[in-house]
Amino acid sequence: MCLAIPARVVSLESGDIATVALEGIRKPVSTALLDEVKVGDYLLVHVGFALHKLSEEEADRTLKLMAETGVLAEELEEMAGGAAAETGGEAGA
Repeated sequence: MCLAIPARVVSLESGDIATVALEGIRKPVSTALLDEVKVGDYLLVHVGFALHKLSEEEADRTLKLMAETGVLAEELEEMAGGAAAETGGEAGA
């Protein structure tokens, strides 16, 4: 379906790249469209680009709604397609 999905920044890479994590999946994304991204921020991610910063509460609310409507699992599967699964305990957003 390819919706934008909230994810938490777990590291900043060189250039305009951050690694985000959600439900055990880590993925590099471009932060070129945003100002001042830092570790711990929640970003709305779509096709490898961070589009918007969210509060933790807004990210949590969005993820819960996505789970209730059944689209979260689809989006996580799509997100995992090009990403490495985490090996170190990140259980959620």
